[in-house]
Amino acid sequence: MDTMRDLFEDLFPNEPIDPIESARRGLRSQARKRFYERAEAVQGEGGYAILLDGRSVKTPGRRALAAPTQALAQAIVDEWQAQAEVIDPAGMPMTRLANTIIDGVAAAPRDVAADLARYLGSDLLVYRARTPEGLVARQAKVWDPILAFARDTLGARFVLTEGITFVQQPAEAIAAASAAIPADPWRLGALHVITTLTGSALIALSLLRGALSLDEAWTAAHVDEDWNMHLWGRDEEALARRAVHFKDMQAAAVTLALVAAAD
Repeated sequence: MDTMRDLFEDLFPNEPIDPIESARRGLRSQARKRFYERAEAVQGEGGYAILLDGRSVKTPGRRALAAPTQALAQAIVDEWQAQAEVIDPAGMPMTRLANTIIDGVAAAPRDVAADLARYLGSDLLVYRARTPEGLVARQAKVWDPILAFARDTLGARFVLTEGITFVQQPAEAIAAASAAIPADPWRLGALHVITTLTGSALIALSLLRGALSLDEAWTAAHVDEDWNMHLWGRDEEALARRAVHFKDMQAAAVTLALVAAAD
């Protein structure tokens, strides 16, 4: 029915690649009553399609909502099955990520990879505090092992600077790290989400390669923010935003793991 298509466009308006904006749109989307009994994943050409009561689901871009592996498709199905009387898009980060990858990343993978390379040119981890000593030490403790991973595993040696003064990174370092960016749209899209949420392509690549756990990556992304809260007290509004973004981070990490498991 066209009404199903219209409903999906209301629930999941065209998903931006930026996961923060995607989360905001999800929170703004109108709640709709659950209209289906059963969600399932069915194997077909090109992957596993998501069906609701036997009917195919379309992305906001009117492409089939499908995943390349059964486990990944099942994770999306589980979100649909978990909906109660009302469908809550804000609580469906796997579906939102799938929409973004299918409609956006798959159509322009080179552009997405180029954006990740731009992050490498001004990565969060190379900009270090001058003071106080506690923050300087904390940044070194959490961030230096990630830079060591980039150096030793990726062959990318990045240059550090203090403050916010821009530092030009060696072209060789950016090229070496860029070579680790995956080509397939699912891992590429997940990596882009992690990079955007953390401000660091190096954190994202470390998570991709198993050098960091999800929690370690999230901690590394919030060293400065956590330090400020340690000094000045909890910022409940910032923590609430962080909780929303962490759901998208989890979805991206799950996507990386499930795609890798199928290789």
